[in-house]
Amino acid sequence: MLFDFAAIGPDNVYKLLVSTVVPRPIAWVTTLDTEGRVNAAPYSFFNVMGNDPPVLCIGIGPKKGELKDTGTNIRRTGQFVVNLVSEETAQAMNITAIDVDPGVDELAMAKLTPLVSTAVAPPRIAESPVALECERLAVVELGNGRAVVMGKVLAMHVRDDCVLDPVKCYIDTPKLGLIGRMHGRGWYARTTDRIEIPRISVAEWQAGKAAE
Repeated sequence: MLFDFAAIGPDNVYKLLVSTVVPRPIAWVTTLDTEGRVNAAPYSFFNVMGNDPPVLCIGIGPKKGELKDTGTNIRRTGQFVVNLVSEETAQAMNITAIDVDPGVDELAMAKLTPLVSTAVAPPRIAESPVALECERLAVVELGNGRAVVMGKVLAMHVRDDCVLDPVKCYIDTPKLGLIGRMHGRGWYARTTDRIEIPRISVAEWQAGKAAE
């Protein structure tokens, strides 16, 4: 079935996108406002876009016609931390998604522990297995209070027991226990159910074709 996005309206476009582009990693973003108050909020319009330079992007929607607190803070301070969400921290993450007034400390609401970052002012979340310290690279304004934030990753923290070899930068990805966003308002996916599909070289593909 064809869905013409020009004809169905933004609410229906949203439903189609979040129901099909799954699973989506979750950026659990911590920022500081200009008064130094902590804000924490999750976003699933998120992913990494490259490694040289190391860049990630977050899509941030509107709040009462303006960019949400996270976007406002990044615009004004230029710094943020992306914490990744494990199944162990999922309930706390959900609490920080509550639409509270600016200046309310969502980390305190969710009984989470802020840790001092090394390269940026906003704290990272101690309970998160991975935290990426970022500085604003660009903000692409989309209109209607929406924007895409591009951030350059300055440093990464990974929980010690999830690091297999710090010299070679090998990470025990399954042990991180990360979750992804699925369809609807409350659905998530675990990353424990995996399949392995090795990459195929040209020679292997040609050999397979020859054997047919």
